[in-house]
Order: sequence, then structure tokens, then C-alpha cells
Amino acid sequence: MVVIFSLVWEEQWLEAIGMSKLSHAVSLHPYFEIREGNLDAFLALMPKFVEATSNEAACVYYDFSRNGNTAFCREAYVGAEGILAHLENVGELLGKFLELADLIRLEVHGPAEEIEKLRGPLAELKPAFFIRETGLESN
Repeated sequence: MVVIFSLVWEEQWLEAIGMSKLSHAVSLHPYFEIREGNLDAFLALMPKFVEATSNEAACVYYDFSRNGNTAFCREAYVGAEGILAHLENVGELLGKFLELADLIRLEVHGPAEEIEKLRGPLAELKPAFFIRETGLESN
């Protein structure tokens, strides 16, 4: 019940200050190169990430795609705090992923004020930060 109230309050607050959930969103774009012989084990972990993430109130979307041995996670959260909470939530699973694959690229996209909150905490991962300039959100 607290989570539902929190989401309703957050959406009302964002609307009141002229911001939408999407314009406040920060997306994370990790690319993994799965090491030889680890594909099945890597694929078996994907649903565990989805299950763990399904309870995160700040998650806007979350899914995986793959091209051969390259996997990509398409994910977005309301605010930098959403990303940090997610990384804490899936930390153990991420450790298992990194035993099977290399993180070959990480991008973070979002509004400047949210990106600034992530520069320090994500520095060790060496992401490429992209500042949102403009966009469109349909209702």
C-alpha cells in the first residue's frame, strides 16, 4: 500500500511542478559480451533480474535483448535515486552476470540534474553520460 501511495504522490508532484514521469526518467544502457561457454548460464539469470526488478516502484521499463553473444538491458527509472536503488537491489545478480560476461559499454541518459547525481556513484563503471536536450512524450 505504501508503494502505491508513493507512486501516486510522486506522479501528482511531478505533474504539479510541470514535469512528467518520463521527462524525469534516467535510462541505463548496459551492453554485455557473454564469454564463450557461458550463454546458457547467462540467459538463465535474465528472468531473475526481471523478477527482482518487478518490485521496484521507480522502474519505468526493463527488458533484455540479445544479438549473438552480446546482451543488452533496456531500462529506465524515475530519477537518479531509482537507478541507485535498482543497482543496490540487483547487486548480487550483477556480480553473477560479470562472472559470465564483460560489461563492454554502459550509457546513462537523462536530465542534467539527474546525471550529476550519478557521476560519483557510477564512476567506477566508467559510463558514457548523455544529457537530455529535448524530446516528446505522448499521453
